[in-house]
Parts: sequence; C-alpha cells; structure tokens
Amino acid sequence: MPSTSTLFWTSLPILLAAFVYQVGVPAPILKLWDEILVIKILKQLFVTTYCYKSVRTHTNGLPLAECFTVSGNKFSNVFLDTTSFDVVKEGRSGHVIPGLWDGHGHLMQYGELLDSANLFGAENMDEVKTRLGTYKKSRDEVGTSEQWLRGVGWDQASFEGKWPTAADLEIGDQFKDLYVMLDRVDVHCIWVSNKVLSLLPSPLPNVPGGEMPAKGVFCDNAMDIVLKYYPKPSKERKTKFIKDAMYELNKLGIVGVHDAGVVPSDLALYEELSKDQDWSLRVYAMAECDVRNTLCLEDVKKITTSSGNLHVRSVKLFADGALGSWGSAMIEPYSDKETSSGSLLVNATTLTSLTKEWATAGYQVNIHAIGDMANRLAIDAFEAAFKTLCPDLTPHMCQTKHRFRIEHSQIIHPDDQKRMREIGIIPSIQPTHATSDMPYAEKRLGPIRTQEEAYRMRSLLPLNPVLGSDFPVEPANIFQGVYAAITRRNPSTGLDANGKTKGWYTEETLTLEDALDGFTINPAYAAHLEGQTGSIEIGAYADWVVLDEPLETMDLESLRTATVKETWVGGKMVWRRPGPEEIPWLRNRLEILADEPLIPEGARPARPAKF
Repeated sequence: MPSTSTLFWTSLPILLAAFVYQVGVPAPILKLWDEILVIKILKQLFVTTYCYKSVRTHTNGLPLAECFTVSGNKFSNVFLDTTSFDVVKEGRSGHVIPGLWDGHGHLMQYGELLDSANLFGAENMDEVKTRLGTYKKSRDEVGTSEQWLRGVGWDQASFEGKWPTAADLEIGDQFKDLYVMLDRVDVHCIWVSNKVLSLLPSPLPNVPGGEMPAKGVFCDNAMDIVLKYYPKPSKERKTKFIKDAMYELNKLGIVGVHDAGVVPSDLALYEELSKDQDWSLRVYAMAECDVRNTLCLEDVKKITTSSGNLHVRSVKLFADGALGSWGSAMIEPYSDKETSSGSLLVNATTLTSLTKEWATAGYQVNIHAIGDMANRLAIDAFEAAFKTLCPDLTPHMCQTKHRFRIEHSQIIHPDDQKRMREIGIIPSIQPTHATSDMPYAEKRLGPIRTQEEAYRMRSLLPLNPVLGSDFPVEPANIFQGVYAAITRRNPSTGLDANGKTKGWYTEETLTLEDALDGFTINPAYAAHLEGQTGSIEIGAYADWVVLDEPLETMDLESLRTATVKETWVGGKMVWRRPGPEEIPWLRNRLEILADEPLIPEGARPARPAKF
C-alpha cells in the first residue's frame, strides 16, 4: 500500500491543476514562468523560430517585427529580437510581408489558360492565326469532338474594330474540320469554328441578355447556346489545371485567392484535392450554379477545411457583361455606341430575389457589376435583402454581419457611391483593369462620366476595398497590381493612356500601404477570415513572403518588376527562387512542368478582364 507521503506528492500536480483551472494563473507568475531560461528552452523544442532583417506584420500592436515562431501551421509568437548581437542581426537576409491574396481570380481558368492557345496581345488577325497554328503543331490531339482547341485573349479592336467570324478560323488544311472555341479577352464572348456551329440548332434562338454580333461569335448569355455542346475537361485534366495554376501563383507570392465563380462539380474536386499534401494555396471559393443566376442550394454546401486550405460560404451572381464588348449595363447609352446601354444578364426582380434567398441560407452574396446601372441594381438588391435579414438593424449594421460585395465596382454613379459608403458595401476592385482599359474607356463613357464614375479607388477607400487581378485575363502579379494602384500607369510599360508618366486620373491613386492592405487584410475581412490570414500575428495561419528588400524602399519602376525570394504557406515553403528544385515536395512538379510548353514571354494579358 502506498505511503501517505507518496500519495501526497503524486496527487499534488492534480490538485495544482484543479486550482489553476478554477482561479487561473496570476499574470506576474505567468510572466516569471516565461522568463525562466529552462522554460524558454523547453518551449523552443515544440516551435520553429524564423528571423529576418524585417517583418511587416500588418497589425496595430507590433507593425514591424524581426522574428516569429511557428507551431503546427500557425504563428505562435511574433517579436522583436532583443537578445541577439547586432552582428547576428546584420547577417540575416530577407524582408518579410504577410502572404499575398488575390481578391478576385479564377484558379481553374488560369490553369486552363496555361494549357490553351494564348492570344493575349495579338495585334491583328494574322498574328492570331499564326499563334493558333503554332499551338496546334505542338498539340496534335486538340480540335477533336472530344477535346476542342481552346484559346483566350482575342480582341476585335485588334481587327480594325471588326468582329471575327467562323470563316476566319479556316486556317488552311491544318484547321479543316476542327472544333475551335476561343474566349475574348474579357471572357464575355466566344468565337467558334464552323465545325462547332454545325452542332447548334438552326435557326439560333434569341437569348435574353445575350448577343451574337457576327457569325461564330456569342456574347454573355448567348454563350450558353454553345457551352451546352462543349465537352468539359476530364477530372484528370482539371486536376492538372488546378495544380499548374497553384504552382504559378506561389511563384508570385500568392498564398490565397478569392475564386470568383466555381460550379458545384468543381467545388467537390477542390474539396477532394485540398486534402493532398501538394495543395499549396488557400482558396475562398464563391459558388456559381451550373446555370448562372439561379438557386442551387441542393448542389452546394458550406466548407471550411481543418487546414484552412478551402472555404466555401459565398455565392457569385452576375448583373451585367463587360465594358470592352459594350456589355456592361449603363444608365445612359455609350458615348461611342449611342444605340446601346449594354446588357443586364438578369432582371432587377430576379437579382433581388436571389440575393435574399442565398443570404437567408447563410451565404455571402457577391455580385458582378461593371456598368453604373448594374452597380445600382446590386445595391438595390442588397438593401432589399437587409430588410429581410435584419429587420431590427440598420443597413450598415446588417452589412457588417453579412459583408456583401460588388465584384469589379467599376463604373458607379456618384449617388450610388454615396450609398455604398453609407451602407459599407465592400468593393472588389482590380487596379490593372483601370490601366488596361484607359486607352478606350473615355471613348466608351465620355470625359464627365469617366471622371465622376469610373475606376474609383481612393474614393472608395473608406470601404477597405478588396484588390485583385481577375487572372487569368490580367496578369496575376500582385506587385503589378500595387504599381497600377499607386501610379495609375500600365505596369507593363510604366506609361499612362497618353504614353507619358503622369498617370491616368491620378486623384484616384492609393498609397503603398493602402494597396498592400487591399491584397492582405482587406481580403481577409471580406472573407470572414480576419485574424487568420493577411497578417502575421499569433493564431494566424503561418503564410508569409520573403523579398530581397522592403517594398517601401523600392523605387516605383523596381516595384513593377519585383520578384519573390520565398513563399511560405502554413509554415511550409512552397516556392524558392530561382526554382523549386530544392524543395522535395515540389520536385515532381518541376519534372512535369519541364516537359510542358511555357507561356511565351510577353504574351500576358494586356487588355480588360472581367468575369
């Protein structure tokens, strides 16, 4: 039988634990405990410490740090190094910022672009045909009824303003009887071959919210006529698209993306793949029904994975088309096409009804709206939903809870800008859209409408705008987005619409700090992930980017060409310059990509992109 003293000493830890549980530990004791050298050493056995020349945290308590610790996949401490000698600190390399988020992109489509004919920047029809011919020679299997030849990036403005036709795709014997479908630069129109046309009904039906400006070209809702017959990629090809896209995004310091429109079957694939070890991106996915602007609650579900790799709790609705194809819905007619005010893809009553139904089911509602009429109707739909969702709260308080967003928020009447600020509606803005559209935007809208309504950034700053790129139809490079935001100049050339360095409507520029917030903490809030992403703080996911020098010390021209030294997601390195060959779990990816064609240098998106 144990002695009394043995029982006492054995039970003492249990009694102390019970006491601590009941009354807690006084702060002075906790502080003393943390300062004991032995305790410090023991704690270090279970965490990994990283120290750099500087750490930008995007928090108020400690905006600049030097070190942090990682336990599991989260930050467990962030601090200034008060113990190391100066010579040790001076020997460190790298300047850290929080992992970057693209607030509006398209993961699957980006991967598909990498596997398609790249037509961005093609200056004329001959160049389009040359690129298609080159692509076909390298991909003999495409063009069949099972796998159409795909491409993206054409713009009728490069064809002397004339719409292309199906006959233009009869490119010699090589293209005879090929199934071809090419997306316009803004992916709001498709251009197809005669072989594809032979599948369609005759006569072609009229589709509300759609247009067929030339034989073989289908815009907005009219695209559904063709897509009904399009053979969707296999699960294996989609998996490749996703992994290729993640690899390319990690290279740019991107650790997360708000994926703006993912159909139910692809959401299921995301959920499956997000459990894999080589899933290297956090995705906040917006559900999109197989039939746009409908209710499909039975086909989707809310998802939050334990790793934080995938979140589904929002839906994407579409109010209008794109400015480049005169598809954005305007209050007044276009200045360069006075017979048209654009197209609504859904009527106001349906938009309001869908907003209420999705929000009532617990989903954040994000509405694509480019023209000022579309933005007005989006705000109307949100206000109507607030009355149902929060009958006892003000619209602003209700919005704080639900965090509705307008994707693009591109052309907004001054009266509606005021409404957005009063309610707190979150604008999701792509800075490079302004610099890509500036060559023709004023022609479309006229000088007054452009100055008062279009491409607002600073005017919407009180709303903490989410910034993104809308990749793949704009480059995914966030540093180029930051450059466009703070200069209003094209990041590819460094010039404005007049070929000079003044900038385009510079009263709407942002500061570097504001732009970085738009790619970090603002997307976190807009995804209900504040404190978890977009910042370096205790309890947040351990996502960070290492740069060669602090962004705030770079000159502007260096900023637009900045590159990433390392990218870390969940405490795991997913990219290191000059390549991932040193990272064991990416060696297979490198071997695969080495055998695949790369996007031609300079053949990146250079025109507007909204979808």
